[in-house]
Amino acid sequence: MLRYLTAGESHGPELTCILEGMPAGLPLTPDDIHVQLARRQQGYGSGGRMQIEKDEARITAGVMAGCTTGAPIAMTVLNHDWKNWAEKDISPMTTPRPGHADLTGALKYGYSDLRLSLERASARETTMRVAVGAVCRKLLAAFGIQVGGYVAAIGDVTASLDPAMPYEQRFTAAEADEVRCPDPAAAERIKEAIRQAKINKDTLGGIIEVVVLGLPPGLGSHVHYDRRLTGQLLAAVGSVQSMKGAEIGTAFANAARSGTQVHDEILVDEHGNLYRKTNRAGGLEGGMTTGEPLIVRAAMKPISTTLTPLASVNLATGEPDVTTYERSDFCATPRAVPILEAVIAFVMANALLEKLGGDSIAEMKPRFDSLRKSHVDSLEMWNRPWRFGYE
Repeated sequence: MLRYLTAGESHGPELTCILEGMPAGLPLTPDDIHVQLARRQQGYGSGGRMQIEKDEARITAGVMAGCTTGAPIAMTVLNHDWKNWAEKDISPMTTPRPGHADLTGALKYGYSDLRLSLERASARETTMRVAVGAVCRKLLAAFGIQVGGYVAAIGDVTASLDPAMPYEQRFTAAEADEVRCPDPAAAERIKEAIRQAKINKDTLGGIIEVVVLGLPPGLGSHVHYDRRLTGQLLAAVGSVQSMKGAEIGTAFANAARSGTQVHDEILVDEHGNLYRKTNRAGGLEGGMTTGEPLIVRAAMKPISTTLTPLASVNLATGEPDVTTYERSDFCATPRAVPILEAVIAFVMANALLEKLGGDSIAEMKPRFDSLRKSHVDSLEMWNRPWRFGYE
């Protein structure tokens, strides 16, 4: 239903994306994009590049008179750093940095200079994924669906999050803090850890939690592997630079528990509404939404570019060498929160479109209102013996 492509290099003239499949009639302005692009550039521990760029998207197709038309949406973002590279002779880059795409990209494509890997592999590409995600967030919001995220841990500092604290409050508290952590005490310890990493000429990673609220039950499907939202979400998170692990809900902790301690029991209230007292499944069962908050957690490795040189090999001479520092963040985890929100928003917007169908918002709204609710009366059971009936 939805698909997108991004193009552009880290230090090239501009970044581009095309988003196809967005229905007509969705109000959309550049400001809807800009607010998310600005969030991507904010975060304690970011490097000098963020002082150069001020990302603003130009919508060049698919939006007329302030609304989507149903045609592909095209957007561009200028790279202000391009002027520093346009007339510059590029210094040879022949020593690959561990953890980057330098060596693997050269081996795959036969590059004669490692910068050809760096320029496209750079997380600068996520600028356009955030732009795509901003459009998808606007679609979800039209149906009362909210996407938010926060930092749960950086380095060895883990936030202590009150289970009774509503997710909306977590989002607000995180956005008010420069490390995007909703636990003030942990946020201060995280800042100190990042400061120490700078002193040590090192980098830090962390854990990010993204939550989607207001989802109806029944998005996704169990009937094909590629329609299971579990796989789609894990793939989307894993596609973001520096993400090396992901889980739905408390999946890794659940693996150490017994089944009776893990599964969310189904209860019914006096009005026939079905509900759960727990959400250890993270809002998915059988690859489909349950109607509970969707919770996705991602593990981000420390940024691979370190001020402290790492051992490598100069591929031009074949001799041992050490890496040369390329301007980067000391900790990009706070800045990665809106990036993960964006890729998750895309998956959920696509799932919503798959469920509802329709070429316009006007067609989709009545279908959304008629979706099956998590209520006993919504399900008419045969309650009698039956046979498969195959011959």
